[in-house]
Amino acid sequence: MQLHLAAAVVLSLALLLPSSTTAHNITRILEKNPDFSSFNHYLTVTQLAPEINRRETITVCAVDNAGMSDLLSKHLSLGGIRNVLALHVLLDYFDAKKLHQITDGTALAATMFQATGSATGSAGFVNITDLKGGKVGFAPQDNGGVVSATFVKSVEAIPYNISVIQISSILPSPEAEAPAPGPSQLNITALMSAHGCKVFAETLLANPAEQTFEDNVQSGLTVFCPGDDAMKAFLPKFKNLTAAGKQSLLEYHGIPVYQSMPGLKSSNGVTNTLATDGASKFNFDVQNDGTDVTIVTKLVTAKILNTLIDEQPLAIYQVDKVLKPKELFKGVLPPSPAPAPGPDADAESPKPSKKKHKSPPAPAAPSDSPADAPDGDVADQTTNGAARFNAGGYAAIFFTLCFAFLQL
Repeated sequence: MQLHLAAAVVLSLALLLPSSTTAHNITRILEKNPDFSSFNHYLTVTQLAPEINRRETITVCAVDNAGMSDLLSKHLSLGGIRNVLALHVLLDYFDAKKLHQITDGTALAATMFQATGSATGSAGFVNITDLKGGKVGFAPQDNGGVVSATFVKSVEAIPYNISVIQISSILPSPEAEAPAPGPSQLNITALMSAHGCKVFAETLLANPAEQTFEDNVQSGLTVFCPGDDAMKAFLPKFKNLTAAGKQSLLEYHGIPVYQSMPGLKSSNGVTNTLATDGASKFNFDVQNDGTDVTIVTKLVTAKILNTLIDEQPLAIYQVDKVLKPKELFKGVLPPSPAPAPGPDADAESPKPSKKKHKSPPAPAAPSDSPADAPDGDVADQTTNGAARFNAGGYAAIFFTLCFAFLQL
């Protein structure tokens, strides 16, 4: 009876212990192998990587750098590259074992390209066929059923969550490679100037970043434009940046996909920007704060105030602050106050000096948001420390009680 009671208590305590879930990260999986660096890079810049990370039960068909060179030689728009790579993301789990045990030898898999609604008919599907000699073939539905790539190897698998496999070449798809419908003739900077973002527009026109924005309109673009008051207040800091820093900061205010307001509200989380490039993350979080949508960096939290335009493939929103990336501003701290003189120094100087002493610098003014503080990561570290303490405390209680009941 006592043993049953002990077991019940131990089980109850086990349920109290913090549980952890394994979330996949396609970027980290692929960066282990340099052969996939180009594929990994374009998953990031096309915003497919965050979508892959948010999904479960998924298969990524990666190609090596040689295969990506074949794709890039076609000089597709960024939107076209996104569509092609989306065709390589299957909305089902296929590891090496399952590929060689396909029922009836063939399977039709939906892809992320099909899920976007950009593909017509069956163009967003891929046929997987178990071939002779132990090979597995892949054929896009709009490629006439011709097998255009074969399975090479498994890269990584988390059973029934994500499988990353290598295939021999890019899957050709006339539908995915077709240019996106051209947007209406819109002048981005003119729209900004006419709706309270004139200073940002003029700054953008004088910088190479303006061309980056223009190049992405056709494939989809969302801009977060600081209002005039916010941008004017920020200009002194902007002028102190290097040329590369100025361009990165401006590009940090755009993401290379079209996001309507409902889309922003439904796809909260980490978002890459036009400034994102490999190790230079330049990302931020999109969050909901009640009915408001906020853009959260490590240094500032900005709220969307107004919609300038929301017409696919372009959306421009006015925000109340300049978005400051930690890559450019982290570690820029106010000067430390001069140390106060010690008591001994006062004793040796009975007479006040006639020299004028400069007052120590005033402490930095409080920012508009707690996230504006350059050392905002301290709160995260404290929270993590508390979490580790709580986990350790639970574990200690758990093992102590286990030992006590085993003595009964």
